Amino acid sequence: MTLIKKIPDYLRLIKFSHSVFALPFAFTSALIAAGGVPSPYQIFWIAVAMVSGRSGAMGMNRIVDRDIDALNPRTKGREIPKGVISTWEAFVFTGVSFTFLIFAAYKLNPLCLKISPLFILVLLTYSYTKRFTWLCHIFLGFALSLAPLGAWIAVKGTVDPEILPLCFAVMFWVAGFDALYGLQDLDFDRKHGIYSIPSIFGVRTSLWAARIFHIMTIALLFSLTLIFRLGGLYLSGIIIASGLLLYEHALVKPADLSRLNIAFFNMNGYISITVFVFTLFNYLVPLNF
Repeated sequence: MTLIKKIPDYLRLIKFSHSVFALPFAFTSALIAAGGVPSPYQIFWIAVAMVSGRSGAMGMNRIVDRDIDALNPRTKGREIPKGVISTWEAFVFTGVSFTFLIFAAYKLNPLCLKISPLFILVLLTYSYTKRFTWLCHIFLGFALSLAPLGAWIAVKGTVDPEILPLCFAVMFWVAGFDALYGLQDLDFDRKHGIYSIPSIFGVRTSLWAARIFHIMTIALLFSLTLIFRLGGLYLSGIIIASGLLLYEHALVKPADLSRLNIAFFNMNGYISITVFVFTLFNYLVPLNF
């Protein structure tokens, strides 16, 4: 099979559509760093870096989890267990993805290039955490929080503490929805010794942990209004995002997890896009209140 014909398989391997989760937050950070819309050059290379980094991370995740995925009824149809993509092909894909990340970092600025190996190290290792700690959800959130941090550095060329609340907001947001997503594999994880909040603490505690994480997310997003003196349009976006998070949690109940996929895929995509769009409006609309 030619490489072109296998492109859809690679896109499914890394769940390319899920780039919608972290990428809007990266661009939100870039908008704040620039105090408006960054240059087309910066936008392009930030997008390349973010997509490449996430693709490499997901490729590595699928390699590391290939034996577990083959045992799990929910994941045994994934590309590597099914034999659609071989392990060595996934390794090549992962290496190429991280090469593009390094090149994009080089095109952005010297600091991005210098810290890109550290970012890659985090992205390579997060998949192992569920083998020894239920804090794996936090570590996954930390990995995705590199998106707004990297975008800030791409625009500013410096690491500044004022962007950290947005990074922590992303970290807790991801940790919250990943704890919810882990409910699907609670029994499997317990049987096979996989660590997660659901497998260690059960359904009700997982739901409460996700709620606490998401309350922290909203509080941190609201704090950006004061830190960066963002206007009413940004504030309106955070209020809408808060409502979406509330609806997400309303979909998932201890006795009914049937709508979990709706909560995970739809709501979280809407939340990240909402924050980005209203941050963009904040800078584009001249009479922002």
